[in-house]
Amino acid sequence: MESKLLQVPCRMKPIKSTDPSLFDPRAFQVEAPEMSPEEFPPIILFENERVLAVNKPGWLVCHPSKTGPGSSLVGAAKRYLDVEKIHLVSRLDRETSGIVVFAKDRGAARFIQMAVEARKVEKSYLTILDGVLEAETTVDRKIVADKTSEVRVKMRALPTEADPTIRTHFQPIRTWDQLTLCRVMTDGGRKHQIRVHANHLGMPLVGDKLYGPDELYYLEFCQEGWTQNLSEKLNFHRQALHCGEWFLENELGLPSITVPLPSDLESLVSSN
Repeated sequence: MESKLLQVPCRMKPIKSTDPSLFDPRAFQVEAPEMSPEEFPPIILFENERVLAVNKPGWLVCHPSKTGPGSSLVGAAKRYLDVEKIHLVSRLDRETSGIVVFAKDRGAARFIQMAVEARKVEKSYLTILDGVLEAETTVDRKIVADKTSEVRVKMRALPTEADPTIRTHFQPIRTWDQLTLCRVMTDGGRKHQIRVHANHLGMPLVGDKLYGPDELYYLEFCQEGWTQNLSEKLNFHRQALHCGEWFLENELGLPSITVPLPSDLESLVSSN
């Protein structure tokens, strides 16, 4: 199937500001932060009787936690809809912002989940790499669990073994100050795929605590939250990754969705 997203130019307006007010203090918490009931409606991108699409902030986890209903995107969505169950058919890591889709009924959930498995859902991301990527690049290295890591969830790319079903396409948009703003699309859906393949390129995502300069930064954050050491060693408080486009041919009424970079990531992009 010819990609619809590749036909659409990236919509992103950079700003110069580094105003601290752009950074939600909840991004620096170890525990799952809370979203208030009033904060949920403004992040809704689309809603009808069968589906709900939202623009997840980069400080909110998707799956329910042990604290209140507002401490996860799922909990906040159920509270907003006043329902006991909702189907999370796409998800993002806590520090990744952007488009997340819910299905309100089992039939809609099944349709979207089957489309995901058949690779009919098209998504693109915007990210900022720590390094200069000169040209469009595809990484197809096989991804496996990193058994040598102290972090149980960490993955790694096998440097000499390809997997044709797992590919990450990096399309540089612009470079400045040894950084690259990239549009990213993936084939397959391995855990942490974009972050692992960026690390394989030697250009980890800006702010990535696990796949960046030292995985111990991830453990430090998990144990102590955002510390002075992390502030000095990392150039951003979260991984610079945003799901900006989502498309699926469907009969559920769900349109193609595009959302720009959030203000915290925009603050990294200057006009230099």
